[in-house]
Amino acid sequence: MSDTITSYWWILFLILFIIFYKFVLRVFFGMVIVPEDRIGLVTKKFVLFGAEKSLPDGRIIATKGEAGYQAKTLAPGLYWTMWPWQYSVNMASFTIIPEGNIGLLLSKDGAEIPTGKILAQKVNSDNFQDATLFLNNGGQKGRQSAFITTGSYRINTHLFEVVISPQIVISENMVGIVTAMDGEPIPIGQIAGKFVENHNNFQDFDQFLKNGGNRGLQPQVMLAGSYYINTWAIQIEQTPMTDVPIGYVGVVISYIGEDGKDVTGDTFKHGNIVSKGQRGVWMEPFGPGKYALNKYTTKLEPVPTTNLVLNWADARSESHNLDKNLSTITVRSKDGFPFNLDVSQIIHVPANEAPKVIARFGSMNNLVSQVLEPTIGNYFRNSAQESDVISFLSTRKERQESAKNHIKVVLDEYNVNAVDTLIGDIVPPESLMKTLTDRKLAEEEQKTYQTQKMAQEQRQGMEKETAIADMQKEIVKASQSVEIAQRTADATVKKAEGDATSLKLNVNAEAEATKMRANAEAEATKARAGAQAEATKLTASAEAERISKTGLAEAEKIMAIGKSTAEAYQLQVSAMGGDNFTKYKITEEIGKGKIKVIPDVLISGNNGSEGGISGLLGMKLMEMMDTKNEKVEIKQK
Repeated sequence: MSDTITSYWWILFLILFIIFYKFVLRVFFGMVIVPEDRIGLVTKKFVLFGAEKSLPDGRIIATKGEAGYQAKTLAPGLYWTMWPWQYSVNMASFTIIPEGNIGLLLSKDGAEIPTGKILAQKVNSDNFQDATLFLNNGGQKGRQSAFITTGSYRINTHLFEVVISPQIVISENMVGIVTAMDGEPIPIGQIAGKFVENHNNFQDFDQFLKNGGNRGLQPQVMLAGSYYINTWAIQIEQTPMTDVPIGYVGVVISYIGEDGKDVTGDTFKHGNIVSKGQRGVWMEPFGPGKYALNKYTTKLEPVPTTNLVLNWADARSESHNLDKNLSTITVRSKDGFPFNLDVSQIIHVPANEAPKVIARFGSMNNLVSQVLEPTIGNYFRNSAQESDVISFLSTRKERQESAKNHIKVVLDEYNVNAVDTLIGDIVPPESLMKTLTDRKLAEEEQKTYQTQKMAQEQRQGMEKETAIADMQKEIVKASQSVEIAQRTADATVKKAEGDATSLKLNVNAEAEATKMRANAEAEATKARAGAQAEATKLTASAEAERISKTGLAEAEKIMAIGKSTAEAYQLQVSAMGGDNFTKYKITEEIGKGKIKVIPDVLISGNNGSEGGISGLLGMKLMEMMDTKNEKVEIKQK
């Protein structure tokens, strides 16, 4: 029971203390307690003496004890003499700026912002926590160029309004294009302000203004990162970085900077090419890579440095799309036929010549439309009018080479290399193609017939060869028989020649031996009987003479007999006639051969006495022939 009463006394004590503080200490002693997480915003209700009774015109914050909102705030702590009938104290929370944000401040009191300015200049005020210092140092009303970053601040909200704004974050591969909302006007003739340094990427806008920064588009850009930017002073637009792919160079066209002097000399008269940083086309192009360029102050024109293929063909375009507006070329031949022609042109722009191409044409698309398209189209139209369709088709290779040379000369004048010109599909008129097709079919049919004829001839030849092959066995057999006979005859001849040679050698040997013996015998008898030798010599000579004369006489006899016989035959032929003589000789030979051609006794059957006499004569003739034959045989024996 006593414990319960004790707890009630504590509650009663607390109630009494609050009543005491609220009414006794606050009323009689003017005591004010400001908690540690609060600040006291003081409003003075009236002034009794020793100070200005009212604020100057246009002011709402009192810095010298005037009645009204007081510039000085009460920090956490205990204060006296803040009588409630003269002062009212409102407890306000600290101003907290979260992580990743900034606090933009709008001042409700202060000096007027000069004409032409939209932001109040920065003054020393302990990060806007000392309102008295802010106003006494010439702080201006309105939007402040300065801001507060992450943290807790004792801000007099009677004077300042705080707006939480997130940090500016520029993503990777992005570029921040800056526009300043305040500053000096942009110089005449320029589209962007001048380049200003030492402002920490526009995070110190007051320093930017002190250094003479211009309002409007800025030449500088901001790269990836987080920035404390006063968005009342700076507007940022994020755009992708400029990419120059591999196989390209980027020709930079600058719209800002001083007017530069042309660096190409007198040989190039198609535009000014200037040094880097000046207004115009820069002499040095950018190589492959990514660049943080301001798209409003500079333009990067990509120029391919690899071989570039452009197609004059319907529904066919390369990935670069420079030939998307090109189409199949329609030409007309000398004989009046229109036909379509597909052409591909390969070009190459050297890297060091790329600025000249852009200075002359402005872009690669303009190069294609202003030079390549009319040059190639007109060349092939003119070329087609000098030939008929068939000749154009048959001389395609020569025309392609001629086009290549012609276009190369033209493009050299524009600092572009013509690598090659290729003629693609040629589509002649359908009616002409039908005529050519019919002609070709007829030619092919003729070839077919010729081939069939040759096949038949080959078949006949094959059959002939087959028959010959079938006979080849007999031919070979006969040939072998002939060869065997030939070789047998050759062997016989060789044997005969061998026998003759052997006989000749034997005769020669025998003759030589006889000669040697005769010589020896002659030598032997020479000494014995010279006289006998002489006699023998004479005898031999006489014998030889006799033999010689005998032989000559015999020969002459034979010749005379033969001659006389021949003359006799000749006379008989002349007398009897060739046929009768022949019969006679046959009969004579039959008689010589004792051939019986009739019976020994022939008795004729004729009437009269002539038959018997004829028979007797025949028999007598036969006896005479038998006697003659016997004599001949005896003589021969």
